[in-house]
Amino acid sequence: MDGVDAVVVGAGPNGLAAAVTLAEAGLRVSVFEAAGTVGGGARTEELTLPGFRHDPCSAVHPLGAGSPVLRSWPLERHGLRWLHPDVALAHPFPDGTAATLSRSVAQTAASLTVDAAQYRRLVGPFLGRWDELAPDVLRPPLGAAPRHPLLLARFGLPAALPAAMLARWFRGPLARALLAGLAAHTTSPLGSPGTGGVALMFALAAHAAGWPLARGGSQSISDALAGHLQELGGQVHTGRLVTSLDELPRARAYLLDVVPRHLAELAGGRLPERYRDRLRRTRPGPAVFKIDYALSGPMPWTAAACRQAGTVHLGPYDTDIGAALRAVHHGSAPDPPFLIVAQPSLCDPTRAPAGRHVLWVYAHVPNGWTGDLTPVIEAQLERFAPGFRDLVLARAVAGPAEIARRNPNYLGGDIAGGTCEGLHLLFRPTFAPVPYATPDPAVFLCSSATPPGPGVHGMCGFHAARVALHRVFGVRTPEPGR
Repeated sequence: MDGVDAVVVGAGPNGLAAAVTLAEAGLRVSVFEAAGTVGGGARTEELTLPGFRHDPCSAVHPLGAGSPVLRSWPLERHGLRWLHPDVALAHPFPDGTAATLSRSVAQTAASLTVDAAQYRRLVGPFLGRWDELAPDVLRPPLGAAPRHPLLLARFGLPAALPAAMLARWFRGPLARALLAGLAAHTTSPLGSPGTGGVALMFALAAHAAGWPLARGGSQSISDALAGHLQELGGQVHTGRLVTSLDELPRARAYLLDVVPRHLAELAGGRLPERYRDRLRRTRPGPAVFKIDYALSGPMPWTAAACRQAGTVHLGPYDTDIGAALRAVHHGSAPDPPFLIVAQPSLCDPTRAPAGRHVLWVYAHVPNGWTGDLTPVIEAQLERFAPGFRDLVLARAVAGPAEIARRNPNYLGGDIAGGTCEGLHLLFRPTFAPVPYATPDPAVFLCSSATPPGPGVHGMCGFHAARVALHRVFGVRTPEPGR
């Protein structure tokens, strides 16, 4: 096993993307994963009852289907199939109406009533240009010059704004709430700079690639990446916990799909103590409190659009979402919480027995929070889907401690690899022109703790591998689409 060129620790989407990028360059690559299967944050398991297949972490993948690097690989050949619900996202209100986000700009705009024209003006300059915009946005901000600087600059004007400020562009509550719900995926307060850009990016992803689910569950994404890697000659070793780089085969490069604190532990004396201290001080983000349900039937949503939506945001208003996020950042559990809900079995019959359904929902809570949010989550679900409780066959509840137990990278229940608040959304884990490199020229960080941050898109691993290829092996590789 010493006859390898590069070793990757961690077989999440970023670790696998890094390994594939290295293998495509002709290198001999080995991946080591502590769990019994590949996947990281993209797994699928029977968490409740036999035959009900749940995603313990990520479930819906707008940036996966729209990822420049994932789209460049033949993952369909290895079983990946994207499924698109009739409505990508629904955001309901107490009166039974809903704002919707779909691949159709016309349908999305129409759902926003008085703000239809303003929404078209916001997204219009970027429609049909996802393949130009995405590679420039999903990259380190201090890296090479963007390929489309004018387009990126035009995107940057609204993107730099806090979502709370961008929401003022709209007159009605539907558009403001839709925007706030999209921005809330960062777990940052709506007044944090750059959250408007997250909301806009998610909306553009929906119009370009949809908000799909992977058939069979998120595990299908990871399995397809592993299959492509093995087709290229790479090796994957599961059930292999790594506690030090000294335990690994000799290689010229080591890429770690871990959080900064674990990088400091694994590399040990290979890194200067001052740098390791900086890694240990990296601030974690808020945690999630997640519940997976096995249901006897479909959710009885009051809003008709929700019955067709793969994702549902429960706020309802932008002020409610903002209050929930502020509570979390002040160290309190929100009541009511903002909920992100996924309904995989609406478009994927493989996820549950015939006539049955799975439901995926989480709320944000303070990092390391030890309470039980189940009652308030279920009250919010019942508010928008009366009769929901009568459908529950079983539930799997995961607070921050259980989230961290499932995946050691999720410190205190933080699934984002560190806070995304303020400049941490762009510069992570530290302020550096090449955030993937470390003081050891053979050691690189390739996790969601690096730009462009959390999400199942593989771009963190891809960029880290490109840096390693150039610095260690003298190989320059083009960006996707070049």
